[in-house]
Amino acid sequence: MRAVVLRTHTGPDSLVIEDVPDPIVGPDEVLVDIRAAALNRADMMQTMGLYPDPRGTTPEIPGMEFSGHVASVGSRVRGWKAGDAVMAIDAGGAYAERIAVHERQLMSVPASVDVGDAAAIPEVYLTAWDALVVQGGLTSGRWALVHAGGSGVGTAGILIAKAIGARIAVTCSAGKVAACRELGADAVIDYGAQDFVAETMAVTNGAGADVILDVIGGDYVDRNIRSIATQGRIIQVGLMGGGATEVNVGMLLGKRAGIIGTTLRGRPLEQKAALTQRFVREVLPLFDTGALRPIIDSRFPLERIADAHRYMATNANTGKILVDVV
Repeated sequence: MRAVVLRTHTGPDSLVIEDVPDPIVGPDEVLVDIRAAALNRADMMQTMGLYPDPRGTTPEIPGMEFSGHVASVGSRVRGWKAGDAVMAIDAGGAYAERIAVHERQLMSVPASVDVGDAAAIPEVYLTAWDALVVQGGLTSGRWALVHAGGSGVGTAGILIAKAIGARIAVTCSAGKVAACRELGADAVIDYGAQDFVAETMAVTNGAGADVILDVIGGDYVDRNIRSIATQGRIIQVGLMGGGATEVNVGMLLGKRAGIIGTTLRGRPLEQKAALTQRFVREVLPLFDTGALRPIIDSRFPLERIADAHRYMATNANTGKILVDVV
């Protein structure tokens, strides 16, 4: 099969297409013919040697989420059959024509979504829902603040918040303000021209956000503490702005608030599978009602995977960047 392989770690130029052996399917695994994969920040970091694939496989094939059709199943698999339209998030291996994945990590593609578009769903929707709802406790009527509102996770966060009746403020660059408003954000904060702390406190009438989803880190952490409500939760899912900073711990204590660090990629299989199955029950039906949908910025053929990575590095995308494998 064709796959994008990393032999070096020097950025986008490290992404080289090679012919490699098909994956070997275990008894509890499903072999999927991939239709499309989606880009993630972790993939970019992996090309630079900053986020190794926890599977440690050789050759090293990046790519964390995909959609396609079941090609074959392992001897103990009962829930899937050849031809099923599926999607999933995995630790790696999605920049390829085929992938072997544990059966409990797979999800059916919603009937309302094209298989080629479904690759835009797993990582961002699982991340946003897990951070805002499962760990953050967001419910109807409460306020969320989501940073990088125009990103894949940000756009998913907007739609999830609106689907459950919550209110949401997002930060974004000036060029993405209109898109975030169109998606339904209750407040859109241009981080280049506005102070998100002051704006968050204003729209929440001085109470602060009940849940904050942050992919930035750095000096945003201390500002998040100033923006969080009493007993609120800050969910840290990324570090685009750096991992080391000074924070006002006294204010955190005074607000009886919490900071939770989380990632999906490094979790044990059982945790990933449990979260996926809960997502299937509680969230996946909302795609067929129209409350949720994949937000796709652009797509590239597999042969232009390096260009897709360079485009992602510009931060110009609103929503997901897809790579069409076939």
